[in-house]
Amino acid sequence: MKPLYFLSLVFLLSNVVHTTAQVQFNDNDFIQIEKKVIEWRRDIHENPELGNREFRTAALVAKHLKSLGIKVTTEVGVTGVVGLLEGGLPGPVIALRADMDALPVLERTPVPFASKKKTIYNGTETNVMHACGHDSHVAILMGVAEMLAEIKDDLKGTVKFIFQPAEEGAPKGEEGGAELMVKEGALKNPNVDVIFGLHINAQLEVGNITYRPGGMFAGVGDLKITVKGRSAHGAEPWYAIDPVVTSAQIINNLQTIMSRNVNVTENAAVVTIGAINGGNRSNIIPEQVEMLGTVRTLSESDEELIFKRIREIVTNTAEANGAHAIVELPYSSHYPVTFNDIELTKNMVPSLQKAAGSDHVNLIPAETGAEDFSFFANEVPGFYFYVGALPKGQDPKTSASHHTPDFFLDESGFITGVKAMLNLVSDYMETSSVAYSKK
Repeated sequence: MKPLYFLSLVFLLSNVVHTTAQVQFNDNDFIQIEKKVIEWRRDIHENPELGNREFRTAALVAKHLKSLGIKVTTEVGVTGVVGLLEGGLPGPVIALRADMDALPVLERTPVPFASKKKTIYNGTETNVMHACGHDSHVAILMGVAEMLAEIKDDLKGTVKFIFQPAEEGAPKGEEGGAELMVKEGALKNPNVDVIFGLHINAQLEVGNITYRPGGMFAGVGDLKITVKGRSAHGAEPWYAIDPVVTSAQIINNLQTIMSRNVNVTENAAVVTIGAINGGNRSNIIPEQVEMLGTVRTLSESDEELIFKRIREIVTNTAEANGAHAIVELPYSSHYPVTFNDIELTKNMVPSLQKAAGSDHVNLIPAETGAEDFSFFANEVPGFYFYVGALPKGQDPKTSASHHTPDFFLDESGFITGVKAMLNLVSDYMETSSVAYSKK
């Protein structure tokens, strides 16, 4: 694959053509890389791996990067891969990130490359599926790496490719994800100036890109509540301290945090109990009930308030019933708000518009989903955006959502992600090259 010519912006000043370091590839280049991206994605999709266990995926990525002459470091953050492509000219260090892990979900999609993989998760055998599109993120970034490696000598700067494990969270008792990669120096040697990331979106039509400056995704802390009471026969509840009734009251009382404590005119927030476990017979009041939940906030101050109120409500409700409650918050994961640097976002939106067209790049409200890209964006300016993969004409309200067995992606949307990443790299290098040329 060879670029048609090395200019995407040509300035005519005094009849002189000034060449930039930006790149424009011809249609055939994109046709060829699209085929490869789809092929890689299908292979990864058929062979999914859970967080901190992405051994096959990491090996595939490392082999590909090495074949392009890119310097590769493996086992960063357990199974993470970092590739370093040094351009021929001085300039900034730009990081591009893709997450690699799948989810413990049974796949129901009718595609011939559907996952049939099983593994052990939390001590139980489970099916594994790429039910969030991380397989496409890996394949897209592999394609971007190949195209940038073709023009290595013309790049004004360095590109660091970060293939990250365990975005969905590391197994209990393990470290992982972006937080661990940061801790192990993924943004150092050389120091990264900015980082870009994308997420495929099964509810956004192909050919479209959406983004938001500032807080795009919520910070998240997971929650475990253990309510301890006293067991008794179900026919004689007066001898018990009932953790089931107490837990029911706790769940109801937690909902008052949103209705009475959070100023919903400023930011959205969520307190959800997603699992409750206790007892094993209809006529036995158990000694203990355990609950699992999640908290989502869009500001540090809201998180501080909600965490405080959860502890107060759980503890005092339990005591009012004669029970004892233990609150573990955060329990196993804690992600900060995913914040798109305001100035960087403003400057890079034109790059997305060149990839998809101005009419197909749109602002969106903040979301209460979470992304551990936030750990990278807390260290250096970051910009994160959505790329559409919903088939044209399909209703996003009826299409299968992320993290579900019927999750489906239209592969024709992947090339938009490739183009967007290429534009972000070339445009940022161009705008920064003057400063670096003076060093």
